[in-house]
Amino acid sequence: MSKDWKKILLSPQDSLRDALSIVNEEALRVAMVVDDQERLLGVVTDGDIRRAILADVSLSTAVAEVMNCNPVTSPMNCSRNEVLSEMKTRSILSIPVVAEDGRLVGLETWETASAHRRYENPVFIMAGGFGTRLKPLTDHCPKPMLKIGGKPMLEILVERFAKTGFKNIYISTHYLPDIIRDYFGDGRHWGVNIEYVHEETPLGTGGALGLLPDNIPDLPLIMINGDVLTSLDFERFMLFHDTHSPAATMCIRQYEYQVPYGVISCDGEKVIEMTEKPIHRYFVNAGIYMLSQTVLKSVPKGISIDMPALLDSNINNGSSVLMFPIHEYWLDIGRLDDFHRAQADIHQLVW
Repeated sequence: MSKDWKKILLSPQDSLRDALSIVNEEALRVAMVVDDQERLLGVVTDGDIRRAILADVSLSTAVAEVMNCNPVTSPMNCSRNEVLSEMKTRSILSIPVVAEDGRLVGLETWETASAHRRYENPVFIMAGGFGTRLKPLTDHCPKPMLKIGGKPMLEILVERFAKTGFKNIYISTHYLPDIIRDYFGDGRHWGVNIEYVHEETPLGTGGALGLLPDNIPDLPLIMINGDVLTSLDFERFMLFHDTHSPAATMCIRQYEYQVPYGVISCDGEKVIEMTEKPIHRYFVNAGIYMLSQTVLKSVPKGISIDMPALLDSNINNGSSVLMFPIHEYWLDIGRLDDFHRAQADIHQLVW
């Protein structure tokens, strides 16, 4: 049973922003809402938060408005195996433990109930880019091998997947491939198995999928750009995809842009409305995907294609492509400013 459950308690009046802070900082993926007697009123999971973000719910909203008021709970006398079985059946990662009078007495999580996790799903890391916008740092070093906090960003990704239980890792290379191969080898140092696919010529952001070997595990594949620094919960991402079984799931990030001027709405010469420095919100592609085997097998070997075109073709064919919003830390390290920001952020991240 998790020893940290006291740190994830909220009152009904606390905000969704408070819940988001707990979910991100305490790494238990859930906040529990209690009354002043610590009786369980509801739970707020990161899934609830992601759905609220998609619905454009304000982060100042009280958690009572978005919490699950009827969560799955476990009595105190349930065995760990029974709790684990319930989690598997319901595809959830945590279950509050309550006494007969409704008081919260603990939290069972998938990590504590199943200490030795292993997922056979392949992970494909795209590491072949030239990193032109990061010159001169990339003149003699592939961009994913640039060090963040003293460690190559590609190694940070490999370690995160290994820690989460993903052991089958494939890396796509093109620019200075020997530097990557010599550093990681077969991956045994990190407790994973690493295989490489090499693009003789650049194949776009999706074309390397066609170079994957035929014997990869017949399971949905996680694909991620090698220049992304994120504390995304990959386990929750996989669970979301497995629950809905789409052709593909794309991670998205909310992006805000504030117009630095007053914006005028008009009808001909007549002013209808004036809005001072409005904020526009968009969902942007975060460079992380989970792809079904059907999508993988649709990419011909040696054909150049970008991921937006590949996903558009599936959408046009009637296949389902879903969005998974990232509320955790995320940074696409494409420019020198991003690289310097990552150096400042890395020591504050909770993995």
